[in-house]
Amino acid sequence: MTRKSQPQIQPPLSRRGGVVWLGWKLVIAFSVALCLLALLRIQLQYNSVTTLSSPLSVARSQTPLHKYSGDRPKLAFLFLARRDLPLDFMWERFFKGVDHANFSIYIHSLPGFVFNEDTTRSQLFYNRQLNNSIKVVWGESSMIAAERLLLASALEDHSNQRFVLLSDRCAPLYDFGYIYRYLISSPRSFVDSFLHTKETRYSVKMSPVIPEDKWRKGSQWIALIRSHAEVIVNDGIVFPVFKEFCKRCPPLGTNEAWLFLKQKRRNCIPDEHYVQTLLTMQGLESEMERRTVTYTVWNVSGTKYEAKSWHPVTFTLENSGPEEIKEIKKIDHVYYESESRTEWCKADSKPVPCFLFARKFTNEAAMRIVSEGLIGSSTNTTL
Repeated sequence: MTRKSQPQIQPPLSRRGGVVWLGWKLVIAFSVALCLLALLRIQLQYNSVTTLSSPLSVARSQTPLHKYSGDRPKLAFLFLARRDLPLDFMWERFFKGVDHANFSIYIHSLPGFVFNEDTTRSQLFYNRQLNNSIKVVWGESSMIAAERLLLASALEDHSNQRFVLLSDRCAPLYDFGYIYRYLISSPRSFVDSFLHTKETRYSVKMSPVIPEDKWRKGSQWIALIRSHAEVIVNDGIVFPVFKEFCKRCPPLGTNEAWLFLKQKRRNCIPDEHYVQTLLTMQGLESEMERRTVTYTVWNVSGTKYEAKSWHPVTFTLENSGPEEIKEIKKIDHVYYESESRTEWCKADSKPVPCFLFARKFTNEAAMRIVSEGLIGSSTNTTL
């Protein structure tokens, strides 16, 4: 009997369909995984912006924090002026003979104000004004906005490694060489920063962006290392909170003032809190000498029936002589009552006088300083 040839065996249709379906499932699974990965990435980016209860949530500098490799670091002098610089003749003497490779000058003045031969007696200040300046109102966020503009302009020159903020009525207490070595030698910023629980400038509306335990107060006049200046310029989270909640109270008796008080709004004085609070939230207090290098005497006026108002004492022709300047130079520590803390003044871990500058000086006081050689060569030339 002849055997019939066996037909070629074909895989059943159900098995082929299973293979195709398995392939589709793999494609679908891979697509879902990609979608989930994309959603996770978006969520992480969102959380980095919206999760603000931690001090580390404040945006770090977007500018790379390069280590300066040059041998000629500059000291940037940042002048916050109302209009012109009334003490320009004194600063002309201060900078006389100094190598321009060691310093730079930036001025924030009225929008449109130009420093030229008609508005200043010193060529050092010609065209040193910011072209993007803004109108500044005391007690409002425009003050710290102007400071940020100064820092941003100075950061464009990478040779600028230290940044000192000065008013138009500040006077140097030493010669350029001593001040330069003092600030350049220190790896820390000089930022007056302390707890002040007696005042009610903090508002709970600032939380969770600004936690109350990170709220700090201090002098507006700061001297910064470059990395801290970059943190301030690139801050996009803390500054808007100050801009929204720190307002100056309108004149009492007006409808605007009544509404201001009814809403329990407050003037938190941004220039006395912003830099201190921001750097504290960033965990940078260990990188600061928590004091200012600019001396100011505060005097309180008013009776118990009037609102007390703090005013800085003005140095005049009578109280700006050698003895008064010498007394300021002898100060070697600052006591912070609210923290029971004594800050012994140091630069590069070495004991130094606390103050390099002082304010506020009249024109006559500045003339006396110049004529009596009080900003000439310092006898203490080493740190």
